[in-house]
Amino acid sequence: MARQSLREKLLDAGFRTIWESGYAAAGVRDIVAAADARPGSFTNHFASKEEFAGEVLDRYFAYVGGLVEAALERDGTPPIGRLRRYLDVITSKLEAHDWARGCMIGNLSLETAVHSEPLRLRLVAIFERWRQPFAACIAEGQAAGDITRAFDAEDLADFLLSSWQGAMLRMKVERSPAPLERFKKIIFSTVFAKETAS
Repeated sequence: MARQSLREKLLDAGFRTIWESGYAAAGVRDIVAAADARPGSFTNHFASKEEFAGEVLDRYFAYVGGLVEAALERDGTPPIGRLRRYLDVITSKLEAHDWARGCMIGNLSLETAVHSEPLRLRLVAIFERWRQPFAACIAEGQAAGDITRAFDAEDLADFLLSSWQGAMLRMKVERSPAPLERFKKIIFSTVFAKETAS
């Protein structure tokens, strides 16, 4: 079995360190120590901590993308059921960390968007890509008359992701699933409720 490259070890260690501690608190020394690497090895592989964090973000988004794909897969479940399945899967992942960790994309959006233009632009691109499968699922629900057509599917997908990030932020503050469950209760009783004839 091939040995894991030092670059990969640093990225794995950075993934864990940034997710647990945040961008500012995750020092390069901490990442190098967690990777069991020599001091100075970081700069052999990455031009800056900012560039490194961008690669960690890409890894995290690949992980999230896998969850999205599995939850929204067309398997006979109606679109609303698939949207709910995604939120429930994420809720179970958040519970595993005692409602304290949240989403790395949301966390880094709060922490870095003001201070790092490259990371801000990377986050913009991630949100644009993240929205697409949800927009497709929502459009399918709209075509079936199960989701309101008062709003564009892309706008509803954006609303879903943005509001869910807000619910996760409140969850971390309260250390409770209540904001997540409140969000799901309201969204599936309003915009993701079956249209009624007027």
